[in-house]
Amino acid sequence: MKKSIALLGFFVVITISSCGQKVDNEINTPLETDFTAELFVPELQIPWGMEFLPEGGMLITEKSGELILFRDGQKTVIENTPEVYYRGQGGLMDIRLHPDYSNNGWIYLSYASEEGTEKGGHTAIARARLSGNSLTDLEVLYKATPNTTKGQHFGSRIEFDTNGYLYFTIGERGERDVNPQDITRDGGKVYRLHDDGRIPSDNPFVNEPGARPAIFTYGNRNPQGIARHPETGAIWIHEHGPRGGDEINIVESGVNYGWPVITYGINYSGTPITDKTEMEGMAQPIHYWVPSIAPSGMEFVTSDRYPSWKGNLLVGSLSFQYLERLELNGDSVTYREKLMEDVGRVRNVKQGLDGFIYVAVEGKGIFRLVPES
Repeated sequence: MKKSIALLGFFVVITISSCGQKVDNEINTPLETDFTAELFVPELQIPWGMEFLPEGGMLITEKSGELILFRDGQKTVIENTPEVYYRGQGGLMDIRLHPDYSNNGWIYLSYASEEGTEKGGHTAIARARLSGNSLTDLEVLYKATPNTTKGQHFGSRIEFDTNGYLYFTIGERGERDVNPQDITRDGGKVYRLHDDGRIPSDNPFVNEPGARPAIFTYGNRNPQGIARHPETGAIWIHEHGPRGGDEINIVESGVNYGWPVITYGINYSGTPITDKTEMEGMAQPIHYWVPSIAPSGMEFVTSDRYPSWKGNLLVGSLSFQYLERLELNGDSVTYREKLMEDVGRVRNVKQGLDGFIYVAVEGKGIFRLVPES
């Protein structure tokens, strides 16, 4: 990997040239794509979510609570954003446009919120419209309860399926033995709503006494990646394991993904969590990482700009500070490649409307991957 720094007027442009580096468990030899990673949006601290506007520009969430519009090289801070509970892993998190945004203007946000009677906060989902440099028509669609002052595992990512249903993730908030396996409690779940917050009548637990009817799956730990498969339309997630055992799962109605009853990880102290990695009635991941890469952000590549990557999955690594490319054969991972090694904590990765891949890195900003051929 080659790094270069050029001074352009008052701006610093950093480029990183890379052809990738293989990581463990490679099975075949791919066609590698040389690219240059250009710093496209500089000087961001924790750029958690990003979304591309059809009229031009990019909306970026900073975990501290700022929503930024980046357009024509300029940053504008958007006003009237939700008040966030900025603690630990919580803050302003993901952002997603409605599939029919050009007609209805809805923008969806996930964030940690203090709303409620208890101290602390929990994950909330809201939607709003952008008018000039301010949000309007703000509506809270879901607020998890009860609040807690714990700083761990808020989730949270947002995605729409091909039928217009809204999916979002909430982590188990550091209560692994309480929340993930209990469908009467929020946390450690994937949720599904109509785009206006109504509960779908065919959600799996709508008729279960005491269950949270928005729950779609349970037994999840802390999903911080979500993406819709470009061919099957299935919703894929990845989630943080403990020490080892990060997972990729395909979201299916009513499925229990096992946390913490089964896991491929151990406690951070090195002691075991359980001696079970599988159990009847609990789904196996389609892929897991040992050691953990601390995954954040996930995107399928569909762009013609990266012909040898089409159909691949890109995942950011917080702990090892690189972008991982995974080749797939159906639902199986057949090859892994490390890109942008040592770039920093990769928080998110998205494919833009222009077909370029954009990678958000903590403490630096958002890079654009430009193929060299």
